[in-house]
Amino acid sequence: MKLELATQNDFNAIIAFYDDVTERTPEMATYARWSKGKHPTTEGIRAYIGEGSMYLYRENDVIVGAMAVTMYQGEDYHAIDWTEQVSDDRVAVIHILAVSPDAQGKGIGSEMILEAIHLAHTRDMQAIRLDALASNTPAHKIYERLGFEYRGKQHLYAENTGWTNFYFFELKQ
Repeated sequence: MKLELATQNDFNAIIAFYDDVTERTPEMATYARWSKGKHPTTEGIRAYIGEGSMYLYRENDVIVGAMAVTMYQGEDYHAIDWTEQVSDDRVAVIHILAVSPDAQGKGIGSEMILEAIHLAHTRDMQAIRLDALASNTPAHKIYERLGFEYRGKQHLYAENTGWTNFYFFELKQ
């Protein structure tokens, strides 16, 4: 497995990585609408590291991918019509998946998702879910190609987008 668990020692490098992704990813303003300092936040990344949910993908000791994989879902996921209702602590959720602009188009994002799926299975999670902005059509295509199914949308507020539609996906079991 190429994913490694991030530690507090990685914090500054992770912030620099996400800042670079936010600033240099083509079409960021259209698809993901991440904004430096607003999403992902330093507080969020620090929390993911602290709870053991932040993972890194490195090549030659350089971070080329990062994501959080929580072993629980939040309340925003309750309103969706999932294939199976399971308790929040039995659901793995993929968050803030990013690949360096220099490494995009090489399948790293797909490999990271597959490793997150493997990680969830090793922890006996009953479902694997994620969400993405409705405008993030490239991500939707990757998720669906990897076996995720669109399950619904919600109109939610986020610091970086204001009120907008989020699509929710679940891995078909």
